[in-house]
Amino acid sequence: MKLNRAVFLDRDGTLNDDPGYLGDPNQVVLLPTVGEALQILKNQLNFLLIVVSNQSGVARGLITEDDVMSVNRRINDLLSNFNVSIDEFYYCTTHPEFNSDEETQCRKPSPKMLIDASKKFNIDLKNSYLIGDNVSDIECALNAGCKSILVKTGYGLESINVLQKQNKFPSFVAENLMDAANFIIKDISGEKIGV
Repeated sequence: MKLNRAVFLDRDGTLNDDPGYLGDPNQVVLLPTVGEALQILKNQLNFLLIVVSNQSGVARGLITEDDVMSVNRRINDLLSNFNVSIDEFYYCTTHPEFNSDEETQCRKPSPKMLIDASKKFNIDLKNSYLIGDNVSDIECALNAGCKSILVKTGYGLESINVLQKQNKFPSFVAENLMDAANFIIKDISGEKIGV
């Protein structure tokens, strides 16, 4: 059985503006180049597109799980303008302050969401990528054994400093999602790129 490759994507700050605990689908604004970049990754390079996001706003009582799903649907509505869609949305609604250790096992930097997706979609993690703007995204990729790309959108700039202090380095640091897609194009074609 053929193994699939995926690009795992953080949601808020990576795909869309992050106003904090986004629960209103009418507030969803895709970041520049997101639609075009995802269109290339899925339609030209045949990557699965899978969102993996921590949504602790549910545990905090600020948004509901229905809100999370409404926002996810809105993202795919907006992406349809680019002839592309997210294949699956995984999200973790728990937080250590409000939930047990067992309940929070899905939270990034745990690789659980990626492992669950890899089982469902037969994904080869070591030939897949995770793109995100947060320290937990890069740690999650390291924990799952896939390549990591930190985008400078969202919390990206702050995350670079934290990761450097911790001596944890992403495979690539990208200006935005299109820059990340261009890195992936070069990486899969075997070009050597300096980080």
